[in-house]
Amino acid sequence: MPLIDLRSDTVTRPTPGMRRAMVEAEVGDDVFGEDPTANRLQELVAELLGAEAALFVPSGTMGNQISIHCLTQPGDEIICEAGAHFLHYEAGATAVLSGVQARPLTGNNGAITVEQIEAALRGESYYFPRSRLIALENTHNLAGGTIFPLAEIERIRRLANQRGLAMHLDGARLWNACAASGIAPQEYARHFDSVSVSFSKGLGAPIGSAVAGSREFIAKARRFRKMLGGGMRQVGVIAAAAIYALAHHRARLAEDHANARRFAEALHGRHGVAADLATVQTNIVVIDIARTKLGVAAACDELKKKGVLVVPFGATTLRAVTHLDVSAADIDRAVTIFHKVFAP
Repeated sequence: MPLIDLRSDTVTRPTPGMRRAMVEAEVGDDVFGEDPTANRLQELVAELLGAEAALFVPSGTMGNQISIHCLTQPGDEIICEAGAHFLHYEAGATAVLSGVQARPLTGNNGAITVEQIEAALRGESYYFPRSRLIALENTHNLAGGTIFPLAEIERIRRLANQRGLAMHLDGARLWNACAASGIAPQEYARHFDSVSVSFSKGLGAPIGSAVAGSREFIAKARRFRKMLGGGMRQVGVIAAAAIYALAHHRARLAEDHANARRFAEALHGRHGVAADLATVQTNIVVIDIARTKLGVAAACDELKKKGVLVVPFGATTLRAVTHLDVSAADIDRAVTIFHKVFAP
């Protein structure tokens, strides 16, 4: 039987309908602004996020780094949650590309509060780095796919306005947050100066992300995208996949969330395995195996041998992510395999 791949929601393959859209895409030179499919995608993203403009970029890392670069100056400081993706999984790009440093704060399930941020803001002394940008993540990967509360975002935005700070949203899985909370994308996005979203995670497109913001911001972003080598040519063949994903795969994210919950509940409390059910809000399940007979590396190996792929996610934890290539039947089979691997 085929492996059940729960390593990430990036492992999906284009659906037949998505492949047709890619083959039939109308294309042009996007560096000249002449790819009609890319232009249509950018207009669609801007509309969904309630922004003036948007820009298609190859990856979420590039989207985050473009946003940080455009909203800061060298020597500035970014306030973020301690598990932020840009801090841990983007190869130190913030320091290299923008010359700024992070002020990480320990949050609760990936969310930090306005009180924490206010306490962390630097004074006006010349020897301090300048507090310039607040970067939030929704959903929060390292916290297990948790949703950042909108009410707290609103409070943080008010503080940002008072103190002259910019705000960036790493919304790689914002579509999941919206599907789970019922809150429209623009309701989250309107509180931020820049937003990055991904098409190649939960939505299942093969490539691509986008950044959104004001027209002035996007003009700067386009220039920095070119510096980074992200100005592509006949990009409509992949932009078409993103358009298809936005039209057909957002509503179905609820299936992934249900499968994640089904998986977590079936594992929790059996054979020493534990899952923090409070954090299973979307499509990520963090599995604690500290009380089992296996270490993380050995557990991944044994699970793979029996047909399930997961990834290490800490000294005693594994991560499983549901997606459009994983069915409820696959989840049931994965549960059975987990029980066999961890049974005394």
